[in-house]
Amino acid sequence: MYLINITVNGDITAVQHEALFTRHVSWFQQYFNAGKFVLIGPYSDRERAGVIIAQTESREELDAILSEDAYHPNLAEYEIREFIPKMVGNWQ
Repeated sequence: MYLINITVNGDITAVQHEALFTRHVSWFQQYFNAGKFVLIGPYSDRERAGVIIAQTESREELDAILSEDAYHPNLAEYEIREFIPKMVGNWQ
């Protein structure tokens, strides 16, 4: 599994952000529906930033998915960390 921190660049204008955000939402909805993204959400303490927990067959598959994001490659920073879940609780 992968933890992805996405932060949209601070120099992007509000108009650019609004124009791209709809495509960004469609992108993460597509991969959530496909079961590749299992948790998605914005940070409550940071604007234009959020987290995705992804489950893909490989890092190459994840990289291909991320390359389809509207902000990729130069309008956002993608910090990717692979991890092995050891315990999962119920939440909501």
